[in-house]
Amino acid sequence: MEETNRQRKIAGVLQKDLVDVLQKAAQDGMKGIIISVSKVHVTSDLGVAKVYLSIFPSDKRDELIKGVQSNTPLIRHEMAKRTRHQLRRMPEILFFGDDTLDYNEEIDKSLKGEDDNPIKNPDVLPKRQKR
Repeated sequence: MEETNRQRKIAGVLQKDLVDVLQKAAQDGMKGIIISVSKVHVTSDLGVAKVYLSIFPSDKRDELIKGVQSNTPLIRHEMAKRTRHQLRRMPEILFFGDDTLDYNEEIDKSLKGEDDNPIKNPDVLPKRQKR
C-alpha cells in the first residue's frame, strides 16, 4: 500500500527531530559512534512509527539498538515536546537496525572477487531443503 502525503510529512518531521535527539545523546556518552536515521515509516493510522537506524561501526549495532529500545519512553517524550505544535498525538516508536550498508559491502566484495566464488566452490551456497 502506498504512503499518503500525511504519512510522508509526519515521517519527515520525525526523522529530522530524531536525528537531533539521537546525535545529542551520542555526543554525550558515545564517542566514535555515528548514528543516523535511515528511514522512518509511519502506519496508515499514524499510530506507529518504525524507525531504522544505521550505526557505524556496525559491530556495536545490536548493543546500541537495545540501548535505544530501552530508552524509547524518554526518546518519545523528548520527541513529543519537539513536535507538540505539529502533531496532535505522538506515535509509538519502534526502533530497528538497518543493515543495508553491510549488505552493500558484501555485494561489493563479491563483485570485486574478494569473496568465495560460488561457481568455483558450490559449497558456499545455502542448501535447499527438500520437502
